[in-house]
Amino acid sequence: MSSEWPSPLKKMALALWKNFLQITMKRILQQRRLSLYNGAHGYEEELIKKKLQQFSGGSVNLVKEDNGIAILTLNNPKFMNAFTGTMMVELQERVTELENWKDGKGLIIHGAGNTFCSGSDLNVVKEISNSQDGMNMCMFMQNTLTRLMRLPLISVALVQGKAFGGGAELTTACDFRLMTPGSEIRFVHKRMGLVPGWGGGARLARLVGSGAALRLLAGAERVGPERALGLGLAELTLPAADEAAALAEARAWLSQYTDGPAAVVRAVKKVVTAARELPLEDALRTEKDIFGTVWGGPANLEALVRRPKHK
Repeated sequence: MSSEWPSPLKKMALALWKNFLQITMKRILQQRRLSLYNGAHGYEEELIKKKLQQFSGGSVNLVKEDNGIAILTLNNPKFMNAFTGTMMVELQERVTELENWKDGKGLIIHGAGNTFCSGSDLNVVKEISNSQDGMNMCMFMQNTLTRLMRLPLISVALVQGKAFGGGAELTTACDFRLMTPGSEIRFVHKRMGLVPGWGGGARLARLVGSGAALRLLAGAERVGPERALGLGLAELTLPAADEAAALAEARAWLSQYTDGPAAVVRAVKKVVTAARELPLEDALRTEKDIFGTVWGGPANLEALVRRPKHK
């Protein structure tokens, strides 16, 4: 007797599987885009964006490559790629674009002109120095960087030159940090009479532990490549210092983790994100849901046919 299902049952099973996949992915996407703040916190996003757009300059550029790797470039080299108001809004727009990129697997963030990012443009800081404007900017950037962190893409901050203040915070929203010779990460907020406000303090403590985070924040200490490796803040020191060569090396390093079907790479990232952010029982349920999106999927079925050997 044939073990194959009758054609109508196959079609029904496939339709059910696709429906389950769509519902699950929609729910995961909604969770990922969920705002940390709302009207109850005094957060009015459109008004905040309108305020930020008054401070122009620089750009945030995004190139999506056919191999599933995106390159996001902070482009304000005259001011060490400091964030202007329009750049903050553009970063949010680029994150939204990446959330909607179904074929994406990886992301590299770097700065133009051989430096990463020096934080906020001081001209912007001076103009929004009152408490409410500062809090609004803080909530806006926390939301954006949290969405960046939750992208189903394996993300890398390529740190060349300086990553200071908000730039240092941005590196912590990526999954990995690669540094070039002579580069440094420095949380200079205390020297500005501030603390991190874009979520970098909370993320840093989770990356390096509370003791190391306290030293880096309270001492505004310089963290070069060797120390960053020792702290677990960086994965690797790349040999090249040149912008183009370092970017090519970062692509090669990232490719070892993005090799394979997008659906599987993205599922791996989602499982890790759930494990990092959710209580255990919720993380287990989310892992089950994500598992259901790849079990019996094209990559799984192809692997069963190939019967790969694990050496």
